[in-house]
Amino acid sequence: MRCWLLVLVLALPAASEVALTIRTPMAPPEWALLERELLRYNSEACERFAQRYLDERGYLKHVPRWGTLDGPDDAIETFWNWTLLHALGGSDSVLALFKKAYEGHLRQYGELRTKLTELAANGAYYKEFITQSDWFHTGEGMRAFMLQGLSDPHDSLYRARMKRFAGFYMNEDPEAPNYDPVHKIIRSLWNGSKGPMMRKATVYDWVGDPVQGSFHLLHNPAGRTKMLDFMTYYPRMLAHCNEYLDSVGDSFLNLAATGLALNAFMLTGESKYRDWVLEYAGAWRERTIACGGMIPSTVGLDGKPGSLYNGQWWKGTYGWNFTIYDGEIERIAHRNYFHAGTWPGFGNALLLSGDQGWTDLLRRQMDLIYAQKKVENGRVLLPQMYGDPRGYRYNGKPEWYHYTDNLFVDRLIEIYLRSMDRRDLERIPKTGWIAFLEGQDPDYPVRALREELDAVRRKVQAMENDPTTPDTRLADYLLDLNPARTDELVKLTLGGFFGGRIWILHSRFRYFDPERRRAGLPPDVGALVEKLAADSATLTLVNLNPIEPRTVIVQAGGYGEHQFESAEVAGRNVTIGGPLVTVRLAPGCGGRIVFRMTRYKNLPTFAHPWDRGWYGRE
Repeated sequence: MRCWLLVLVLALPAASEVALTIRTPMAPPEWALLERELLRYNSEACERFAQRYLDERGYLKHVPRWGTLDGPDDAIETFWNWTLLHALGGSDSVLALFKKAYEGHLRQYGELRTKLTELAANGAYYKEFITQSDWFHTGEGMRAFMLQGLSDPHDSLYRARMKRFAGFYMNEDPEAPNYDPVHKIIRSLWNGSKGPMMRKATVYDWVGDPVQGSFHLLHNPAGRTKMLDFMTYYPRMLAHCNEYLDSVGDSFLNLAATGLALNAFMLTGESKYRDWVLEYAGAWRERTIACGGMIPSTVGLDGKPGSLYNGQWWKGTYGWNFTIYDGEIERIAHRNYFHAGTWPGFGNALLLSGDQGWTDLLRRQMDLIYAQKKVENGRVLLPQMYGDPRGYRYNGKPEWYHYTDNLFVDRLIEIYLRSMDRRDLERIPKTGWIAFLEGQDPDYPVRALREELDAVRRKVQAMENDPTTPDTRLADYLLDLNPARTDELVKLTLGGFFGGRIWILHSRFRYFDPERRRAGLPPDVGALVEKLAADSATLTLVNLNPIEPRTVIVQAGGYGEHQFESAEVAGRNVTIGGPLVTVRLAPGCGGRIVFRMTRYKNLPTFAHPWDRGWYGRE
């Protein structure tokens, strides 16, 4: 790994030294009009959602429970992209409502009490963080919180919480000794503000106490179409988790915890957070190399892959070999989540180091999977599992199994966008957004934005037709009613991609409104990322307002991690040499800008342009 020196320059100007002025009239493009409408109606739909499903305290109107099937992580995950929506240019009310919901959530679930598990005997949260859980679920509940810093880096409560939460994984709190700095492991799959779980979990840890009433149990197919009596169904929920009990030792899921330290670094610039991420992720890199490029799913307390299972590094809850009998649905289930922690964790290390070796690890993992592909009846099939298949006697030779048509396309897109290596593009289907970037589907932006607007309509209609009442809703029910739609806005305006369980913004651009001193596109401004290459990106900006000019600050990367070297606009080439550029758009004008860029040149920061020094690498 290359070594980087953190240089904090405080004497630089508050905003970009370079300004571009665009005075070429542009007829309002349909994509730009649709972007503005989507931002507007997204925001209004969120306001309606909050009006219906939040009370005056910010409590979610539902029956709170402890558990991973419909518990605290699902309740706050309902708002997972509201902070992102604000950072894109959504209304200030969206950010304010999320903060109201988050404070209410901490109080609401702090009042929860359980009898069958000690984990929530005195509330689901301790020191405002989950007491103990796995990062598959902890991360789900922290998605909006992780992205709040994009809009709110100066919120003192947010900064204090992020530093405290990161400290739980850096041994800064004696009550939470989650990390072993000698062996460089997080000591258990179950971890949190009360430290690691150094015993086997119980089904009650996973499921929690029963409650009276009938509910839609959305994690089960039957519960999606009808209400089920909870007390009657509860034994089946316990049976869902009968084989989820191994907890001790590190798990590849825990790499997602690096998001806390990354965010703490981007808020404070304190090198200890960066050092910890690179130390912990670096230990996982060494283990992956030792396993021939396979990312091990379990690491023993001695820091060695598979040492708790006689060297079988593919074991463990949610691991490569996690093929179990699910007593709830009464059939074998395959639940290998090898990508859930590693893709965000190694991505965080890339942001903090600029080292593409982190991307190489993910590519190598996909190479090993794709080397096993089969073609049956014209369909490409890939193995989803690795180890000793259930029902067979283990003979010491693990094997690939459970072939399906899941080609891990989202993971491949993430690898490509980080590397920008054209060879990584070869395995990705040339459809949709990728086809548009390749010049093959020019109508994609309009089509995609229309679909997003229609999705907002459907979500609002579903809210209006929702037959449930607060006493017949569990936490997961409202996940499907969240009206905020941000995926296409991230792709089209930022050149970024959210493909599921990534809680850090990886993008080529971000925008700021210098007049309102906030994150997001200014009013009336549309942005379209038309092409991405390893050393360049093409962006069209337009001011839809025919009367007033607009100014937008464009940043290279979600956190300023990239650098603009120069910009070509209207036949003129302008040297930039930094992560920020100010673009002034005359009334009704717009234009295409080709930026020459060096990617991952700067250390990432949450700081907004008007009050930041630049974090540079040497």
